[in-house]
Amino acid sequence: MKKRFILLFSILILVLSACNTNDEKQEDNDKAASDNEKDTITYESEDGPVEVPADPQRVVVLSQFAGDLIKLGVHVVGADSWAKDNPRFEELKDAATVSEDNLEQIIELEPDLIIGLSSTKNIDKLKEIAPTVTFTYGKAGYLDQHIEIGKLVNKEEEARKWVESFEKEAKDIGKQIKDKIGKDATVSVIEKFDKQWYVFGDNWGRGTEILYQAMGLNMPESVKEQALKDGYYALSEEVIPDFAGDYLIVSDQSGAEDTSYLESDTFQNIPAVQNDHIFVVNGKEFYFNDASTLEYQLEFFKEKFLGE
Repeated sequence: MKKRFILLFSILILVLSACNTNDEKQEDNDKAASDNEKDTITYESEDGPVEVPADPQRVVVLSQFAGDLIKLGVHVVGADSWAKDNPRFEELKDAATVSEDNLEQIIELEPDLIIGLSSTKNIDKLKEIAPTVTFTYGKAGYLDQHIEIGKLVNKEEEARKWVESFEKEAKDIGKQIKDKIGKDATVSVIEKFDKQWYVFGDNWGRGTEILYQAMGLNMPESVKEQALKDGYYALSEEVIPDFAGDYLIVSDQSGAEDTSYLESDTFQNIPAVQNDHIFVVNGKEFYFNDASTLEYQLEFFKEKFLGE
């Protein structure tokens, strides 16, 4: 009887030991599965779901989204020349200047995520290097675009909080500006690029999204007619007065170092210039509508319009 008891007890111990071992293995498997799930996320891109790193460490940006990644604290190892030329993007000082034409250079950077536009060249080849996500310019609103970048790099909550804060601040500053310059005052945004001049609508960077969308400031009728639909309109210096509002923002791609053109008869006869309502900005700093640039543009407008 005693031997039978000992035998049964031994069998019970073996069964319990086996169960514990299986439970431990299952826990390890569950933990491993959980860890693997954290390694990647699925982003719903314009072209369908894409598996991307949950915490990207080596991002290559072939478009205007570098400032969004900077604002979200994401490490960029390669950026296009436009972003690299922005003197305010100090976070990119160690990043390589890349283009979609130099695939070998991108391979050498060993990116874990590539971001571009739908018009970017060699997209299929880029996808062979690393998960690649592209966006169509203007398909998402300028603030929604920041949220999309946030989703892509697994920082949606941070992106949404920034958008909420920015919208509130821009609206408040816009109200102060309207109260100061008058609700009917008009604002124009023009740019000097090489020898060509352009005037812009309400969604082409250079602060247009803030002035016209966030703040609701007025656009001259001539600008509405020519630039609102396409986003921009090319013009000669001689006709700039026809598109100048009560206030004139000049984005200068030369870096705003040579503003001798302001001394020409064309500019000197513009009421905005005569009234000292002209603000010249470094176009390299003012170019895009990413989160980092939007913050800078907003502070610029606050200082220039309100004297703060």
